[in-house]
Amino acid sequence: MEREQLAGNAREYAARVHSVMDYIDNHLADPLTLEELSRVAGFSKYHFHRIFASQTGETLFGFIQRLRLEKAALLLASDPGVSVTEAALETGFGGSSSFARGFRQRFGVTPTEWRSKAAGGNSNFGITDRNGSKAERNPGKSAAASKVYIEYAGHTQIWRYEMEQKTTTVTVKEIPEWTLAYVRYVGPYAGDGELFQRLNDKLFKWAGARGLIRFPETQHLIMYHDSPDITEEDKLRVSVCITVPEDTQVDGDIGKMTLAAGKYAFARFRLGVKDFSEAWAWVYGTWLPDSGFAPDDGPCFEMYPEPEPDAEGRFAVDICVPVKPL
Repeated sequence: MEREQLAGNAREYAARVHSVMDYIDNHLADPLTLEELSRVAGFSKYHFHRIFASQTGETLFGFIQRLRLEKAALLLASDPGVSVTEAALETGFGGSSSFARGFRQRFGVTPTEWRSKAAGGNSNFGITDRNGSKAERNPGKSAAASKVYIEYAGHTQIWRYEMEQKTTTVTVKEIPEWTLAYVRYVGPYAGDGELFQRLNDKLFKWAGARGLIRFPETQHLIMYHDSPDITEEDKLRVSVCITVPEDTQVDGDIGKMTLAAGKYAFARFRLGVKDFSEAWAWVYGTWLPDSGFAPDDGPCFEMYPEPEPDAEGRFAVDICVPVKPL
């Protein structure tokens, strides 16, 4: 019993730290303070910075600085309409000089040089599939579309691509704010299919016991919080999630967060395990450049409209990217 109590205490500490990470993700542009973040965690401000460091291996403000710089790097690489100054302000830097100094220390180049390399196709940016393998955003290697049709249904745009072996649809639509229950993993996940299975099993056992699995209303997501080409492998965060009612109570290994309402592109595929990298590369390398949209601020994720693969072992999956007009 004492051992179980100790394990429960450790899970509670981890859950509180994860809640602070989620809060920081959603407030990077704000002047975050120790007092504010301690209140979110429910710990004394005199001790929380030590608790955070012991749980994550990073100082609290080192974590904030890293996320701000990584988010700015993604903005500069993915959105040509964002200036260096705007990227600095959008990620919580008070001025461009401190931003430029921190950026060079983190990435070894200036923000302008980073953007230039990204525009020239020479950056190391990549896309992560559900098993963590990378696919470079190289349009020349993406699946080429032979025919494309654009439909308009109300306020929804639908692209239909007819390719050699399959038809792919991309739908851009508004979604409301979703409340998500999640199990999170921090660390390397490349190629570790068993890890994703364990995370799914843990979440669905918890949700099933509480009557929270109500397909087709329940949405099943895998959310990637960091870019594996920017974030060190041992700090990568991935969350396996389901949508739940707003008042759902969580504890222990199960966390709760919100996915912001907004406009998202949903690219529907039916994929074998080895096809995910190509699909992610197609979304970023073929569809986005031709769509008139740019990636918006927020995490990308995969959504699984069917709970099991088909008889051929292929998953129905929507690759989802927040978007805004280019």
